[in-house]
Amino acid sequence: MATPVFLTVDTEFAWRHHAAGLDAVTIYARSLEPADVGLTYQLDRLADHGLKACFFVDPMPALVFGLAPVARMVETILAAGQEVQLHLHPNWAGAQAGDRGARYGRFQMHEYTLAEQTGLIAGAVDLLVAAGAPRPIAFRAGGYAANADTLRALAALGFAYDSSHNGAEPAESRIGLAPSCIAPLHRGVVEVPVTVIEDAPGLFRTFQLCALSAMETAAALEHAAARGHAAVTIVSHGFELANRLGTRANAVHVRRFETLCRLLAARADELPTVHFADRPPMPLDRDDAPLAANALRRRLRQAEQLWSNWVAERAA
Repeated sequence: MATPVFLTVDTEFAWRHHAAGLDAVTIYARSLEPADVGLTYQLDRLADHGLKACFFVDPMPALVFGLAPVARMVETILAAGQEVQLHLHPNWAGAQAGDRGARYGRFQMHEYTLAEQTGLIAGAVDLLVAAGAPRPIAFRAGGYAANADTLRALAALGFAYDSSHNGAEPAESRIGLAPSCIAPLHRGVVEVPVTVIEDAPGLFRTFQLCALSAMETAAALEHAAARGHAAVTIVSHGFELANRLGTRANAVHVRRFETLCRLLAARADELPTVHFADRPPMPLDRDDAPLAANALRRRLRQAEQLWSNWVAERAA
C-alpha cells in the first residue's frame, strides 16, 4: 500500500513584520510573496511537478487588517488547484494595526480553556469561509501549541483531522503523545502528526524545509516508503524560502524545496501527495518509527545550516 504524503504549508502573516511596524501591504509581501519565492512561486513549482499540497491558512489577521489579505491568499491557492485548511495563531485576536505588536492575545492555544478554544476556532472558521475557502476539515495550531482540549473543540466543531502534534516541539505540542509518534491515530479527530526524524538519540527534528538537508529529506522519504508508513507529513511556510526579513531568497532553502519536489514527483506511485479533502485511507494506531539518527548526515546538515545562517540569511 502506498504511503500518503501531506505536503503542508503554514500560510500566515509573520508576527515579526507586524512587530516591526510594517503596513499591511508590506507584511503581505514579506510574509506571502517574499523575494519572488513565496506563495506564487511555490504553487507554480508544485504544478510543474504534479504535486498536491495543503495550505493551512491563518485568517486571524483579518481581525486587524480586514478580510482582503486573507481572501487574496485563499483565492491564489484555490486558483492553483490546491487546498485550504485552517491554521490559527490566537495572538492576533488582541492585536491592533500600527501598534508594533504592543497588544496581543495569548500566543498559544493551550493557554486557553476549552470554551475559549472552541470560540476561537469557530470564529476562525467563519473568517476563512468568508474569505472564500470551503469549510475546513483539517486544523493545525500555530506553533503546534495544541492540547487535548484543542482536539475536543475540533471534534465538537465537525473537523476530521488535526496536524498539530510535533515531537520536535515537546514544550508547545501538548496533545499527550510520545515525541516519536509519527503515525496517524484517533483522538476524537484523526491526529496526523508532523513527521520527525531522530537527530540524536532521544532528540527529534521536524521534517521541514528549513530543518532538514536534502540528504536527510531523501533518507526520510526512503525510510517511510521502505517500511510502508501510514503517512508522511511535511511542513513548510509561505515565507520559508526567503530570509527572515523577506527581502532576499535563501538559496539553501530554495534548493531544498526544488529537491523535495523532484523526489516526490519521482516517487509518486509509492509516496503520492494528497489533500486532506481526499480523505485518503490510512491505517491508524501504527507504531511507525522515525528515521534513526545518523552522525554523518547530521554534521553535513549542520555545516549547510551555518552557510544558510551566515550567508543566505543576509538582508538584500
